[in-house]
Amino acid sequence: MTIYASNKVVAIGGGHGLGRMLAALKDFGSNATGIVATTDNGGSTGRIRHCQGGIAWGDTRNCINQLITDPSISSMMFEYRFKGAGELDGHNLGNLMLTALDNLSVRPLDATNLIRNMLKVDVNIIPMSEHPSDLKALAPNGKWVTGETSVDEMLEKLVRLDLDPEVPATKEGVMAIEQADIIVLGPGSFLTSIMPPLLLAEVGRAIATNVTAKLVFVENLSPEYGPAGKMTLKEKLEWCERSCQGRKIDVVLGEEPHPELTDWNCVTTPLASPNRDWRHDRAKLQQAIERLLVV
Repeated sequence: MTIYASNKVVAIGGGHGLGRMLAALKDFGSNATGIVATTDNGGSTGRIRHCQGGIAWGDTRNCINQLITDPSISSMMFEYRFKGAGELDGHNLGNLMLTALDNLSVRPLDATNLIRNMLKVDVNIIPMSEHPSDLKALAPNGKWVTGETSVDEMLEKLVRLDLDPEVPATKEGVMAIEQADIIVLGPGSFLTSIMPPLLLAEVGRAIATNVTAKLVFVENLSPEYGPAGKMTLKEKLEWCERSCQGRKIDVVLGEEPHPELTDWNCVTTPLASPNRDWRHDRAKLQQAIERLLVV
């Protein structure tokens, strides 16, 4: 039995970082699951949410895009972005398709699965919640800031991050975490991609209770801006562990050594793409995760 057939992997996050990780895990097929942040309120996604309501689809669309292996008219349609001077300018057709399917389906997960099947994507993609919610951050002056784009633009270091309103996690995502052999956090924007799913009580509880799984944090390869850029790696690890009810992160995976992090097992390995050193290489990510599964 191969490593792909005998191990279940869950990756949690959003944006390009999670898409990159899931592309690295595609050989696991249906044994790999991505739990995707749904709190974005910027760009095409934000405009759709403002008009139609619902969850943010942009990160889910991005993950599916990075998992498409057979280019087709369907995949070209899904990735198409409108241009021009009208209201469609800047909208991604994939976002509109997912929104339409969400409106036609009983559940947002049904919409995701319909698109996955159409585009022949085996990896499971599950929205962190099927209920709309926004990020809410507490500034040092006691003021709350609502909306992912507003949080990203904050000049101060955050005191606290919450979801507004509190929403339940998607039960299939919780079940995937409970059954996982390895749970991966990141890479990606810490406050707006990695943290939102961890703010769901059921997600944190499922990670905490799955004591046999390895919990892995994957570092970014370039510095972040905004309030996340003001956080140390130690603070990020502590935020994750606090959301996971104190569950210790087993491995911190990155390219730089961290001798100051004596409380964590930091594994240093090459991860960067050879032509874009700010982006993770899919093959290197795949090898790093596979090594952790056999150790």
